[in-house]
Amino acid sequence: MLIQQQLTPSPISVTVDFAAPGVHHGFLRLPYSRDDAAWGSVMIPLTVVNNGEGPTALLTGANHGDEYEGPIALFDLAARIRTEEVSGRIIIVPAMNYPAFLAGTRTSPIDRGNLNRSFPGRPDGTVTQKIADYFQRVLLPMADIVLDFHSGGKTLDFLPYCAAHVLPDKRQEAQAFDLVRAFGAPWSVKMLEIDAVGMYDTAAEEMGKVFVTTELGGGGTASALTAGIAMRGLRNLLIASGVMKGEVDAQPTQWLDMPDDDCFTFAEDGGLITFLADLGDRVEKDQPIARIFPVSRTGLAPVIVTARRPGLFLARHFPGLVKPGDCVAVTADMVEL
Repeated sequence: MLIQQQLTPSPISVTVDFAAPGVHHGFLRLPYSRDDAAWGSVMIPLTVVNNGEGPTALLTGANHGDEYEGPIALFDLAARIRTEEVSGRIIIVPAMNYPAFLAGTRTSPIDRGNLNRSFPGRPDGTVTQKIADYFQRVLLPMADIVLDFHSGGKTLDFLPYCAAHVLPDKRQEAQAFDLVRAFGAPWSVKMLEIDAVGMYDTAAEEMGKVFVTTELGGGGTASALTAGIAMRGLRNLLIASGVMKGEVDAQPTQWLDMPDDDCFTFAEDGGLITFLADLGDRVEKDQPIARIFPVSRTGLAPVIVTARRPGLFLARHFPGLVKPGDCVAVTADMVEL
């Protein structure tokens, strides 16, 4: 099946030349036959900038469609960038999962596909799988550096941070952490994933790419603060990686480590949640951090949720109602790197 998948060409076509000098705006066009357009297409905007020799940076946002700092920074960059600023090539895709981005949802409204759990994708699969396949087989192989913007979407809220993963290849890991430092978010994280199967991150790292990501706020919106962090950090990363000319606007950052699964606290009960600590607070192991009130009737005592390890309160559940199994809180260790 894998051999057949490799032989099957992607149905996605591109309206620009990846090798042409200068700044070029266009689309990834994915045929999509539907009720209101028998010969319709999903048109994913992209910009390609080429100027001489140098590395290739692949920049993406809206891997999840309800996360906005990335699209803001990348649409802004695409509108402003000039050829003479670049040394090498920049490929900008502000909204990877474009159907989800237009709908303001985490997953695609077409097939409910979570793009960041769909890699390596399939050229003959669903719309989301076809997008993943194109990135896997066409865009990622072109890249040296990959920056994929994330934030909390509608269901999580984060202290704004830039992150990379601990990797078996320590040279690759060190290059990624160097770019995290250059990005200059208020917080920088040695990242631990709780669900890494099918992720874009994993696909890029397994190809040996230098992969950097973010979590910049949440709640299904972007503030002036978080959008500003994204735009400044993007430029810093491109300069530090040698793809853009200029000087890094160095910013102080505090490093955090997520060493094990106890960083994550999950709800075992559903109901109305109220927090007893705020993001940025120091919490201790077994410290009460939230209460969950049953909502089926009045007079019932709330369930107390406690931290599974000490650390900095890094992320929390955002909506007022919580379901069993939802991630309620994330804690991380403050470290030096």
